[in-house]
Amino acid sequence: MPYISVKEAADKWGITERVVRYYCENDRIPGSFITGKTWNIPADADKPQRKPRNVKIPEGLFPRLIIEKENGIKGGIYHRIQIDLTYNSNHIEGSRLTHDQTVMIFDTNTLVADKVNIDDLMETVNHFRCVDLVLDNVKRPLTERFIKHLHLLLKTNTSDSRLGWFKVGDYKLLTNNVGGIHPTADPEDVPDMMKKLLKDYNSLEEVGLDDILDFHCRFEKIHPFQDGNGRIGRLIMFKECLKNDIIPFIITDDKKDPYNRGIDKWNIERGYLRDTCLYYQDRFRELMRLFGIRE
Repeated sequence: MPYISVKEAADKWGITERVVRYYCENDRIPGSFITGKTWNIPADADKPQRKPRNVKIPEGLFPRLIIEKENGIKGGIYHRIQIDLTYNSNHIEGSRLTHDQTVMIFDTNTLVADKVNIDDLMETVNHFRCVDLVLDNVKRPLTERFIKHLHLLLKTNTSDSRLGWFKVGDYKLLTNNVGGIHPTADPEDVPDMMKKLLKDYNSLEEVGLDDILDFHCRFEKIHPFQDGNGRIGRLIMFKECLKNDIIPFIITDDKKDPYNRGIDKWNIERGYLRDTCLYYQDRFRELMRLFGIRE
């Protein structure tokens, strides 16, 4: 895919370079990414639209999420998903921020607390941006570039990003495992395994819940990144559910054990993970009904 510079985009769209950079920094241009200090913008990218002042609220889930996101609507389902998905996904991986602190960060971009781990704070802010990137790219095919972009957003400005051996936005250099027990793919095998995983998935004519769960389990067993694999994997599941008109779900921290067991046993008994996710789909349906959203 060809890319253009900030200046070329500004000339093409008839706006200033400062506005183009603002769009890039706020994930308003799907597929754009930064190399060093230079933004790379897809040559076929459309100029982001101004947020309308008067908006008819749609009844469907994905259109509702986009409308609420683009218009900064508080107290809606977009707001709820940002908080619940970010809080629970980070907590599954060991974050110590509370639900109330997560709400404060999202609502006010501030946090009042005595002692806070900076990585917990940064990864919470970064996860909010990852959710927005997912929504901006729901209709696009799943690619290595997109998955790496998610990881880049999630781990930017964390302590990991300052480690020479930790590749932010790229595949792992060192062997890792899941829970200190289960081996994962060797670093040298990851690129080929990810290409095969994506080829298999993108070749499906129709995608159902089991296909998304199968992708998730294979992804987690490859464990392509040095850290952050669980959160990236759950974001991908959320995206693909929305893309394929499947009710999405949010795994909560208190149910992480059956969720992890489901991943571990997927090739033996698919019912463990499937039943866990069906339970959370039912909970998400209740949330949709609460906000007047049709299936």
